[in-house]
Amino acid sequence: MRKVVVNSTPIISLSIINKLDLLSKIYKEIYVPQAVYDEVSVTGKSKIGANLLKKAKFINVVPVKNDTARKFFSTSLHKGEVEVMILAKEIEANLVIIDDYQARKHAKYLGINLTGTLGVLLRAKEEGLINEIRPLLDELINNDIYIDNGLYEKVLQMAGE
Repeated sequence: MRKVVVNSTPIISLSIINKLDLLSKIYKEIYVPQAVYDEVSVTGKSKIGANLLKKAKFINVVPVKNDTARKFFSTSLHKGEVEVMILAKEIEANLVIIDDYQARKHAKYLGINLTGTLGVLLRAKEEGLINEIRPLLDELINNDIYIDNGLYEKVLQMAGE
């Protein structure tokens, strides 16, 4: 079975558009480190996604074992992003779902396969789980999730919209 680790922004973004269930439909079971769970459900300002995350039976909250590994990461990353990468290495994850540019650079450097929220939406459309991406992208933007104009157009082109 594939092991997929997810960061907080994709959880929040998918919750905003009421599509968190796409993670279970595409990947079956996912993992989040404790710091991501705390960020979404406990310490986060908006707590968007908190209830969905707490109720999602397909999400496994796992504490990282190598706590000292955090010191090797750049301070430009949040605790959740760092733990996502540590957990991905610890459980030998097949995929990490993360949106932050700096965190993606670190993940690539570490040889971690990755995608983001928009990649999840594209895969969902490919698998027939959603009909259109444009309304979902627009809803994300209307809820203050930043999507670069060029990326917006590229995703729509890839989706055939």
